[in-house]
Amino acid sequence: MKNSSVILKGGVVFTVTKGILENVDILIEEGIIKDIGKGLKGVSECEVVDVTDRIVTPGFIDPHTHIGLIEEGYPQDEESVNEHTDPVTPHLRVIDAINPYDRAFDKAISGGVTTVQVLPGSANVLGGQGAIIKTYGRIIDKMVRRFPSGVKAAFGENPKNLYKKKDRSPATRMSVAAILRESFMMAQDYAQRKDRAQREGNIFDRNMKWEALLPVLRGELPLRIHAHRADDMITAIRIADEFNLKFTLEHGTEGDKITEVLAPRQIPVAYGPGITSRSKLELQNRSWEGAVEQYEKGVHLCFTTDHPVVPLNHLVLHASLAVSAGMPSDEALAAITIKAAEHIGMEKELGSIDKGKVADLLVWDGDPLSYSSHLLLVMVEGNIVKRSL
Repeated sequence: MKNSSVILKGGVVFTVTKGILENVDILIEEGIIKDIGKGLKGVSECEVVDVTDRIVTPGFIDPHTHIGLIEEGYPQDEESVNEHTDPVTPHLRVIDAINPYDRAFDKAISGGVTTVQVLPGSANVLGGQGAIIKTYGRIIDKMVRRFPSGVKAAFGENPKNLYKKKDRSPATRMSVAAILRESFMMAQDYAQRKDRAQREGNIFDRNMKWEALLPVLRGELPLRIHAHRADDMITAIRIADEFNLKFTLEHGTEGDKITEVLAPRQIPVAYGPGITSRSKLELQNRSWEGAVEQYEKGVHLCFTTDHPVVPLNHLVLHASLAVSAGMPSDEALAAITIKAAEHIGMEKELGSIDKGKVADLLVWDGDPLSYSSHLLLVMVEGNIVKRSL
């Protein structure tokens, strides 16, 4: 149902950034939060939704997913998340493969997740270009809110184990690092040749791989770096610094071992998935206590399901488990709202309930981090897409 103007009346608003506001209204116009206060009135055709004593939060954000690339209920050989034929594929685009009819999108809405970043998998050293999308819609071009949102890179077991089985490089952590360095060096050389050809008016043959890395080299796009082990994160930081790259760390399982590096630089870490078995060596030291230690030491931390590793509708459970391990509940909520928005570079538009921000809103009958609470209403960009009020 599309509404040009809606008022949520009388809610308990968890703004995330400005505390909790009791018995206030939220006026939404054209998908944007127009005003927050008491006794608000909209235009004559404004829909009024009574949320008296209900808790209102921002829509949840998962900064690292593969939704629509690995579809629920499909066999593994149907997935489109990894290109297994070449370790260097920065030119691949997730928007060319996301299936909006993946049933996981409906589940995401039912779990309050309104925005996600979709990234290629971690089989390749450079996997491709990600996108930030809404979880409501059926045409991907209309769901995309930022593309590209970064270029995926990967360290550790995934790329080296895949290509070692193929008897080709990278087969070690050294070769993963070397291939990443070489790729950025080749992109630098490519940029110089391209610039020279343009200055001299010569024909220049474009290369999609190196074109995809130019915005990263210019600092216009972040490198989204898959890394679990502490030493892999340190290697990733070393290489990023060599090329003066913006970057985020995806997973950060052993980040508690290197907080003295992560915290002072406010390197964004998307921690998770946190509700799986320790299925590989890189996960042996995973714990929610370790995640909370990262927070306590000042690391910029948000949470991810790595969907479909953990179903996207269980993102809120990550925040709940962090609370059980010692994180304050307001900070845990921030880790799936404003901190996640900052991680994906969308904090000006998303992640908190403030005037001028996008109206991605959730209405609850109790504490949003409690398993016994129910999600009563989901609003995406001012449109009510789920309702049981």
